[in-house]
Amino acid sequence: MKVLVTGGAGFIGSSFVRYVLRMRKEIDVVNFDLLTYAGNLRNVEEVAANPQYQFVRGDIADETQVENVFEQHRIEAIVNFAAETHVDRSIEDSRPFLRTNVEGTRCLLEQARKHKISKYVQISTDEVYGSLGSTGSFRENSPLDPSSPYSASKAAADLLVLAYYKTHRLPGLVTRCSNNYGPYQFPEKLIPVLITNAMEDRSLPIYGDGLNVREWIFADEHSRAVLLALERGTPGEIYNIGSGHEKTNLEVVGEILRLTNKPESLIQFVKDRPGHDRRYSIDCSKIRREWGWSPEMDFASGLATTIEWYRTNQAWVREIKDASYLSYYDRMYTRRDQTLAVLDS
Repeated sequence: MKVLVTGGAGFIGSSFVRYVLRMRKEIDVVNFDLLTYAGNLRNVEEVAANPQYQFVRGDIADETQVENVFEQHRIEAIVNFAAETHVDRSIEDSRPFLRTNVEGTRCLLEQARKHKISKYVQISTDEVYGSLGSTGSFRENSPLDPSSPYSASKAAADLLVLAYYKTHRLPGLVTRCSNNYGPYQFPEKLIPVLITNAMEDRSLPIYGDGLNVREWIFADEHSRAVLLALERGTPGEIYNIGSGHEKTNLEVVGEILRLTNKPESLIQFVKDRPGHDRRYSIDCSKIRREWGWSPEMDFASGLATTIEWYRTNQAWVREIKDASYLSYYDRMYTRRDQTLAVLDS
């Protein structure tokens, strides 16, 4: 089977590309990525020479480019990771989020329909559900209540996929995952920012009171579930993917400081962002029941593995902290030592 993986040079997409090529000799991967600021071909260097792998640079919101990749590579299935994902960036300017996340999804769906693909997997997020109180978990039938332009654009894309299934019987499904972490994550997200700042003895800015709760899943665990969605998922369905590892931001930073042997004095609280959801929690009993999937990596082990990767790959980190990346944070924070601010993933 030839699978188009969009956004396969990004953090979660590259994790899936590396995972599926390790696990399936019968799957060929075409990685379709525009290589914007968060996309990096170094993330897929280890598979570049694999005969099952091809890279095509392209934009999912450009219908001509999408049509070309379908026709030239005879695509049979799609896993759509390509997205603008950063909440703070969406608050500053929502336009690229609508273009990529909504119009890009529409372009993929149109070509998928035209070429009669066998499966379309839309990678979404638990953020489409909005915020939870101190108890309970999101289920697949929980109402959508997005709080940011980013999550609203992802919710719109999910609904498009489900509408194409109902209208055109396109074999599409949606997965919604909790916060990912692991190697190769672009250092604007919470955990890699905390790790890289701690290693450099920089301050660790934390939004608000630090008690916002997120459920954390190691990226390879997510990839394992997505592969099952591709192979066993039912068209028209939604599948939640989560680990059960809920942590406040303060708990996360505390564990990172412990593992890096750094002092708590590095923690610095900063003004909370608008529409900051208080808690996310995923009920993934559906995939446990239907696919026999369950998380295998506990949070402490995954975090230690992630820290060690960033410690031994500091050249990768330095390479992507370029001038344009830092200038973005300079616009958000007035002090230079806050330019790599802690942001929710």
